[in-house]
Amino acid sequence: MTKGNGEDPKPGSRMERIQQGVRKRTLLAKKKVQSITKDDVKSYLMRNAFVLFTVVAVILGVILGFSLRPYKMSYREVKYFSFPGELLMRMLQMLVLPLIVSSLVTGIAALDSKASGKMGVRAVVYYMSTTIIAVLIGIIIVVIIHPGKGTKENMHREGKIVQVTAADAFLDLIRNMFPPNLVEACFKQFKTNYEKRKFKVAIPSNDTSTVTSIIGNVSEAMEALTRMKEEIVPVPGSVNGVNALGLVVFSISFGLVIGSMREQGQALKDFFDSLNEAIMRLVALIMWYAPLGILFLIAGKIVEMEDMGVIGGQLAMYTVTVIIGLLIHAVIVLPLLYFVITRKNPWVFIGGLIQALVTALGTSSSSATLPVTFKCLEEINGVDKRVTRFVLPVGATINMDGTALYEALAAIFIAQVNNFDLNFGQIITISITATAASIGAAGIPQAGLVTMVIVLTSVGLPTDDITLIIAVDWFLDRLRTTTNVLGDSIGAGIVEHLSRHELKNRDAEMGNSVIEENEMKKPYQLISQENENEKPIDSETKM
Repeated sequence: MTKGNGEDPKPGSRMERIQQGVRKRTLLAKKKVQSITKDDVKSYLMRNAFVLFTVVAVILGVILGFSLRPYKMSYREVKYFSFPGELLMRMLQMLVLPLIVSSLVTGIAALDSKASGKMGVRAVVYYMSTTIIAVLIGIIIVVIIHPGKGTKENMHREGKIVQVTAADAFLDLIRNMFPPNLVEACFKQFKTNYEKRKFKVAIPSNDTSTVTSIIGNVSEAMEALTRMKEEIVPVPGSVNGVNALGLVVFSISFGLVIGSMREQGQALKDFFDSLNEAIMRLVALIMWYAPLGILFLIAGKIVEMEDMGVIGGQLAMYTVTVIIGLLIHAVIVLPLLYFVITRKNPWVFIGGLIQALVTALGTSSSSATLPVTFKCLEEINGVDKRVTRFVLPVGATINMDGTALYEALAAIFIAQVNNFDLNFGQIITISITATAASIGAAGIPQAGLVTMVIVLTSVGLPTDDITLIIAVDWFLDRLRTTTNVLGDSIGAGIVEHLSRHELKNRDAEMGNSVIEENEMKKPYQLISQENENEKPIDSETKM
């Protein structure tokens, strides 16, 4: 049909080929559908039982929540009703600490320093790139839609804001990277508090006036010489919660040391490997309870939320703007990034993450979702454990795409409702501060509100106006957490693709020699590959 002299084929022949291709695919699809048996349906349902249960739980939770709202339940009744959901949160949080430590130590120890260094650079470049893209999307969307048109006089306020300075917040971030007590880091984070203190300030005055005042009135003279000055000063403090950043830094350092110890560090490596495996088996048990917990978490939050009437025009537009921004980042930018780098179908990859994304939606915590994310990536998507163990704990701590987008967008929205025109320099300041503040946002519910103070302070906006957006924050927090988890997971897939050569080289090195315990000579001794059938290869090489 096409000519052999290099001329373009006729348009008709092209159309015919396209039609033939469509017909072939239609016939193949029809044959596949016709060949489906009851056993195929059963096996599909068994394979995806967790995902189906979780999705059904979310739908039932929303229906149940809105059905119970007319009954005006008291605060105590809501707490009792939400108890199954609270149990799920506690179970997942219980596993976060040992999971972060064991996964990072084993992941880093399984790689040599060169490979882990390259992987670390790729992960950090990905985190910074996606966070900056998210901030830019947030700024562009809020400037285009302009949801803050009007005044803030009629807007509903809720809650109160704790003041914090940007300098102290960033210093706290660095302090938390190096906890003085590892045991305390398991349940406390350092946080600068503020208190009022009085200082004596000497007032310089000439001798003549002083002598005159002493003669006239002793009390006036004393007040003239010394006055009390009241000042708010920073003092060391702490807040409850796992210091994930400190544990991540320690675990990476510890893993690097164990990896460099080779035979001597094998015992510790085996210990953390076994601990990681045991935690993942516990996760598998908790997964059966997850749908019930998510159902009550979502239903309880819907019952608890304030009257929908408080969400006026500006706040409703703000909510829509945030949702559009998060959708653009999660549905267009991240999948496109994955496709461009790996040349694989991103939707197949995202399909394997459904349970982790739904869990993030229900728990509103990327740290609490971490055990489920591990399971989805390793067991469903087949991502190398050495990559997930390194990328996911670090990502859950510092990679907050959704939070960065939300903070930049919310800051400009607050400027709009105050009729405060931001110049280009101030918008750049917001983008840089939002990027940095999102790294410091712990993976806990509504941590973004705390770091919002830093972003607003950087451009002189009133921090009290954060109370204008608290009414809808519980809902938006769930959406941005889901975006954060998606960003971490796609990052793991991209880093694995870029690091595939280092991983293959490492597998080849490990395949040439196997470690065997020898009590007579050294605790661990290298033996040749010939004895492979006698002794199993180390678990890391099976991946």
